[in-house]
Amino acid sequence: MAGYFFASPIDIDVKLEGEDVRKIVETKGDKEKTISCPVYYDGDSVSGQVSIRTRDGKKVQHDGIKVEFAGSIELFYDRGHHHEFLSLSQELAAPGEMRQAQTYDFSFKNVEKQYESYQGINVKLRYFVRVTISRRMSDVVKERDIWVHSFRMPPDSNNSIKMEVGIEDCLHIEFEYNKSKYHLKDVIVGKIYFLLVRIKIKHMELSIIRRETTGAPPNQYNESETITKFEIMDGAPVRGETIPIRLFLGGFDLTPTFRDVNKKFSTRYYLNLVLIDEENRRYFKQQEITVFRIPEN
Repeated sequence: MAGYFFASPIDIDVKLEGEDVRKIVETKGDKEKTISCPVYYDGDSVSGQVSIRTRDGKKVQHDGIKVEFAGSIELFYDRGHHHEFLSLSQELAAPGEMRQAQTYDFSFKNVEKQYESYQGINVKLRYFVRVTISRRMSDVVKERDIWVHSFRMPPDSNNSIKMEVGIEDCLHIEFEYNKSKYHLKDVIVGKIYFLLVRIKIKHMELSIIRRETTGAPPNQYNESETITKFEIMDGAPVRGETIPIRLFLGGFDLTPTFRDVNKKFSTRYYLNLVLIDEENRRYFKQQEITVFRIPEN
């Protein structure tokens, strides 16, 4: 019987206006449950309806009902500590008692959402609607997540990347990528030139690495994950040989590059070229690229 007293006597449902026609992003909620979040953009209004009903038709006393729209950053090593960078609030009902189901409209007009939603290894940036029914014993709270995408065009200049890898008198290669900034559905086009090859290379691969940095020193955490890795060459190259590269980004689960979001985290991408010789020595060269989101048609 004990558990019965802690069961909430109230059910809350949050319906977002137009959610059926918005793009949906699946994300992990608590306890690894998958939740579906409608996608919003900076400046979009967030509006909808809150439906509240009491269980078994019992009357319920409350000290007021409010709805909030919030944006917060959760750092996983700092659990229970949420940094709210956005908090808007509207009162739905003054203190009183509820006997039957009630529906309330809410609208947060043209909300500035300055950051993009992000779920990483050590950090989560989320936006959500939160309904709170204040009660003397304990509040009844319901949250509903949305997902925010931002279009942040990088500066106009988009230089090609030229790099050299050299080991004195043994190896000299140059590689070139067509640009340094790519949108999420872009193609990386490049070439590798072998100018001098005196070591026995047996394998060469290109990978995209995502590096997430959270927190600030001394509590700074770096996590790197390899998003994709593909073989460029198998077997020994010869001097004067050129190897073309084409890597389509659309098939990977990339986010834009995030730099120092709210002084809490960064997410950066690197192209990593690795050469492995016959003695399994690895030579590599890393180059940062910028990834950005453009409006989809």
